[in-house]
Amino acid sequence: MKAIRINIAALFLILVCSVQAQLKYNDADINFDNLLYVRAAKQYESIVQKGDNSQHVLQRLGDAYFFNTDMENAAKWYGMLFAKYENTLEPEYAFRYVHALKGIGNYKLAKAIMKIYTQKLDVSKFSVEQLKNNDEALDELLNRQPQFYITNLAINTPVADFGTIYYKDKIVFSSSRDSLRFETRIYEWNQQPYLDFFMADTIDLGSDLAKVEQFSPILNTRYHEAVAAFIPEGNVMYFTRNNYSNQALGRDGEGTNHLKMYTSELRGGEWTDATEVPFNSEEYSVGQPALSPDGRYLFFVSDMPGSIGGTDIFVVEIQRDGSFSQPRNLGPTINTSGREMFPYVTAKKLYFASDGHLGFGGLDVFESEMGSNGFGTPNNLGRPLNSNRDDFAYIVNESTQRGYFSSNREGGKGDDDIYSFQRLEESCEQTVKGSVIRKANAQPIVNVEVELFASDGTSLGTTRTDPYGAFEFETVLDCEAKYNLKIAKQGFNPGEKQFATTNEKDFVNNVPMEITKKLNKLIVRENGVLKIKIDNIYFDLNKANIRPDAAQELNKIVEVMKEYPKMVIKIEAHTDSRGSDRYNETLSDKRAKSTGNYIVSQGIEANRIESAIGYGEKILLNQCSNGVRCTNEEHDVNRRSEFIIVKLE
Repeated sequence: MKAIRINIAALFLILVCSVQAQLKYNDADINFDNLLYVRAAKQYESIVQKGDNSQHVLQRLGDAYFFNTDMENAAKWYGMLFAKYENTLEPEYAFRYVHALKGIGNYKLAKAIMKIYTQKLDVSKFSVEQLKNNDEALDELLNRQPQFYITNLAINTPVADFGTIYYKDKIVFSSSRDSLRFETRIYEWNQQPYLDFFMADTIDLGSDLAKVEQFSPILNTRYHEAVAAFIPEGNVMYFTRNNYSNQALGRDGEGTNHLKMYTSELRGGEWTDATEVPFNSEEYSVGQPALSPDGRYLFFVSDMPGSIGGTDIFVVEIQRDGSFSQPRNLGPTINTSGREMFPYVTAKKLYFASDGHLGFGGLDVFESEMGSNGFGTPNNLGRPLNSNRDDFAYIVNESTQRGYFSSNREGGKGDDDIYSFQRLEESCEQTVKGSVIRKANAQPIVNVEVELFASDGTSLGTTRTDPYGAFEFETVLDCEAKYNLKIAKQGFNPGEKQFATTNEKDFVNNVPMEITKKLNKLIVRENGVLKIKIDNIYFDLNKANIRPDAAQELNKIVEVMKEYPKMVIKIEAHTDSRGSDRYNETLSDKRAKSTGNYIVSQGIEANRIESAIGYGEKILLNQCSNGVRCTNEEHDVNRRSEFIIVKLE
């Protein structure tokens, strides 16, 4: 990943001007240390051609191309570096190698490097999502549904244009265009003019910009100015500049010119000379300001002590008297061992660029929900907004979901280009799968027809269960909608089940279903009670043994109970009122128990017969009680054996 480049994706490091020229090994090192990477790369390649493949030379050669965003050559030289010195390299080089591979679209090898370094990083303080075993997460990211329509702006030039911010009804941005000056000063790193602020009108509903003009001749100096933020009233701004005052660059003890944040007020239609914020330092960089919508909180980027990675996002509260609280690091949910940059804050979200969270390569744009407990897990905004190069400086009007971002992706007009975007309403889609088991024994049922219906009854498709009872529909379902599944199979009762989708994108609904076998025709319901209905069982006079004709009928009971292996019954034997009450009760009880014993003798477990009781003439079905004259046919109604189902399945 680029640690330093004029393409402001690495603004903090690209604007740092070093005057060190300590001789280390040769002129290549001197040029590298002075950020002259194009010149240094050629010299290092010459050294390699002479046979020097040392770790130092290969690292510097890969870095020289990496910092200038030449990912093809960076991947080439990092590849050689890893082949020879993998076991002695710092994790940062795996990090850069992964980004270089992603930058040329080689995600397969990038994932392999991520796997290799997962264990190594367990003992390292260098922690970034890019170097974790994220196969599935990266695949999901690569296959994610696009939700942006982007447009390269007409105002872009062959040099750097980036870093938009809303200012009243206009857009302020930074650019290396130098058309307003008679004497063009060139930044040695990339042979482009220094950065200044410009302003433009929005046109075509904000999809493009026009009428570019210089923002302020007072604020634009001989060095870099970039990335601004304005309070809601528009009369105070914060911005980033080289440490520059009294017509000279300020430097730390090692000769490095850090970035600083400045503020200016609009008075009488003119911006005042810039003054520093109090948390600047000669020893580290501070910049890339972003203000909360109410103007109370100032977010910024710094590599100050306490940073987790190369650059972190911090926040200070602006007090009523204009003073600032102590800077607070946003913490490891947002900041990584990589670089987090270019914050933009709305009432609900923090947007920022990062190369430490899992992405496509280079800086990617992320969003994080702001809650009562801080910031939520960052979400990569996906392609096409993000690419395998640097994508950053995202701003948005959330009421219209239109905005701007910057990128140095292939196909642009220059170094960094400004793009407009329309964020599309992300469609929420789900699918459904499930299983069908028999309710009686929880066994999966094969070849069940499953039909999916919309809430209005429209059929959306049909499938069948596999040998494991499972089914799945490829039909895309809407989120937060109701659907109905119906199942059918010959010999079973049809069933159905409703389900409702949630608002979770790409969720797979799992709907388990049960099916019951159709009741045997001998199973009937009388007065709400399930019974097995067979013809009357006849016994010899005054006897309880099972006759052959009775056995034929009882075998029907046996077959039904075998068909329903969980069925439990109770047996009741009844007589008519002829004969004494005591005699009838005793005889019927013997016949009931004889009936139960026969059923058990045919292979039915004894515990499946809950009871076998004779009731004599206690439960008559008609008026033919003692002393009532009845016909033989009327008495026969009361002579019966009943098989009552206590449990079916």
